[in-house]
Amino acid sequence: MKHISFFFTVLFLAACPKNDIGPMGLKHGQEAEVSIDHRYWAINDRPLLLPNRQPSEYSLHGFNEREPGYTYRVRAKVHIDKNDPPIQDAIPYWLDFMEVISEEKYAGNEPFEIALIQSHVPGGPVIMLREYDGQYHFIPEKLTLTHADEKVREQLEEIWQHNEEILQSYITDGVYIEPKWKSIRATVTHDPENFGKAYLVSHIEFTE
Repeated sequence: MKHISFFFTVLFLAACPKNDIGPMGLKHGQEAEVSIDHRYWAINDRPLLLPNRQPSEYSLHGFNEREPGYTYRVRAKVHIDKNDPPIQDAIPYWLDFMEVISEEKYAGNEPFEIALIQSHVPGGPVIMLREYDGQYHFIPEKLTLTHADEKVREQLEEIWQHNEEILQSYITDGVYIEPKWKSIRATVTHDPENFGKAYLVSHIEFTE
């Protein structure tokens, strides 16, 4: 029976157009369940394919109600772009969000890392930090960064001031200046005084 089942699986996959099959053997239009971690916008923040919690090669699109500090089990649909990507170097496959199956608030305090310089397609490296309303904003309207000590506050101030210089150069002269650092990694935890709305930064590492 196992041999027969395997034979029909191979026959089914062989019958599918090659451009309908994406990484990990997933087919365009196929539904999948994935686990979404509490570490919103963290380094290596990727969906995990269930039931084996396998790191997915697909990003999840359309999950707009996701909140930092909560883990989710969601249902999604595989999308394989059968044509050339609309943007050069864009990844032509992803998961389209369908619905939340379960949601749970994270109760731990384990630190994790976020990247304060990120590259976007199209475009180049961008500093992910602005300051307004007396707060440092990592994701506008979603996440702010608070500081564990004065040293971290001074570092956050330096980062956003440099970002302001980059923005002003582009606005006044039309010239884009790349950040003076190659990368900025911040070690964070969920801020207990503003859970789900802020990360508490304990350490920042610069790479020039």
